[in-house]
Order: sequence, then structure tokens, then C-alpha cells
Amino acid sequence: MFLSMTGFGSSSQEFSWGTVLVEITSVNHKYQDFSARLPRELSSLENRIINLLRGSITRGKVKLSAEIAWNPGARIPILDEEGLMNLLNQVRKIAKRNHLEQPTDITDFLLIPGVSDENNNLAEQAAHDTPEVWDDLVMRAVNSLMDMKKSEGLKLKAKVEADLNILLKLTESLKERWETANAEALESLRTRIENVMEHYSLEVDANRVAQEVALMSDKWDVSEEIVRLEAHCEKFRQVMESPESSGKRLDFLIQEMNREANTMGSKVNDAQFRWGVVEAKTCIERMREQIQNIE
Repeated sequence: MFLSMTGFGSSSQEFSWGTVLVEITSVNHKYQDFSARLPRELSSLENRIINLLRGSITRGKVKLSAEIAWNPGARIPILDEEGLMNLLNQVRKIAKRNHLEQPTDITDFLLIPGVSDENNNLAEQAAHDTPEVWDDLVMRAVNSLMDMKKSEGLKLKAKVEADLNILLKLTESLKERWETANAEALESLRTRIENVMEHYSLEVDANRVAQEVALMSDKWDVSEEIVRLEAHCEKFRQVMESPESSGKRLDFLIQEMNREANTMGSKVNDAQFRWGVVEAKTCIERMREQIQNIE
């Protein structure tokens, strides 16, 4: 399966006190790298959310953020009116008993702990009491992200598959050229050896010439590399069609393809063959660039 590591997803949930919006972004990364930025009221959910992400996304640098849009009046403090008046009366009695000016402004008393409580603890309570609600909210955002990753993955797959077909054609051309170039190279070597022997009036030993030609033939032989490159291409196609996320496996196969191409280029001196190798390596590099985006 081709899943792009780049994507975006979001979801939202309405509560009596406001609306929570969750957004997830994902970009390329070699391993799992997850982070969550949550409002203070929802901070207790961070580990739970990270574990959900780890279970759903194989690779990538993933960032989740959550914001609360509070409903009007949801954050107005709740006053303990009875407690406030009892406190004020006590202070007035103490002031009167000590011949001090009695307070008339209650503003300073509102800052005393317990007199007023923030109403935003409703979100904290919801995070504590109903964690399954947050699981659903996060997973809806993850599913939205996965839809985009799948859509982008299909586009990447089409590009990689086109390059894979080109690479197979180039490999077949290299195979055909190698058969011709090998025969030409060996005949050229045989001729050079015989010319040298004749130039120095040396007796030509047909067996020795055949031995030297055979040794050079082994050094130049790239038939095994061509077979392995074809096998890698076939395995690459199989992995592409597998249902699992396949980025790491494809990246490994790309490295093996490139190694075979480099070996062929270093063995054969034929200009036409080498140019074919250059084109094959260029094709492999294009595939590698796309594979780097696959989860």
C-alpha cells in the first residue's frame, strides 16, 4: 500500500461549554515522531492521544493540536455569594472592633481562593470522565489524515510505477547491448593479443590466448547483475501491491537496484552500455525521491 507521509486531517466536537477542534499534520520523517499541543484543560489526555497516534501511523513527523472555542459565558467565574458575604461581614466586624475603616469595595475579596471558581473546569472534568469521547474525536482526525495520505499515495504510486516500467525496458536494452558489446570486446581483445604477439615475433599460443580472453570475459560479465536487477524490479512491484505500508522495504530495494547499476557501469567500458546505465540510475533516483515520501 502506498501511503504518503505528508497529509492533513481535522475533526471537531461540540460540548455544552464549547467546541473542540483537533488538527493533525504529517510530514516526512525516517521514524515515528509524534507531538501534541493541547490546551491546559485537556493536558491530561496527552499520553492517551500519543498512544492512539502510534497505533495508527507507522512513520512520519506528526503534530496534533487542539483548540477550544468557548461558548459565551462558559468561562465566567462562578461566585460563592454566601461565602463572599460571610467573609465581608467578618472583615467588617474586625475593622469595627479595631476602629478601622470598614471596606466597601469587594473587588479585592474576589481574588481570595474559594470565593470564585473558574467554570472552565468543565473541560477538565470531561477529559477525566469521558476519555472515549476524545478517542473518537482524535480517530476521526486520524481518519481524515489517512484519507489524504491514501489519495497522495495513489499519485505517488502512479509516478513510481511509470518509472519502474521504464527501468525494466532499460534493463532489457542493457541485456541486449551487453550480448553484442561482450562479443565485440572479446574479439577486440583477441585481435590485440595476436597483433602484439606478431609484432614481437612471438609464437601465438592459442590456448593461452583463449585463457586470457576467458579471464577478461569473467571480469566484464554483468549477466548476474542484470538478472538481480530484474529480480529486484519484480520484487519491487510485488511490495508495491502488498496491503501493508511498504516505504522502508521499497527504500531497501531501491538501494539494491542502485548497487547493481553501479556495478554494471564499473565493469563495462562500452560507451553505449554505460549511457544506458546512466539512464537506469537516473530512473532509479527518480523512484528513490518518490519513495522517500512513502510511509
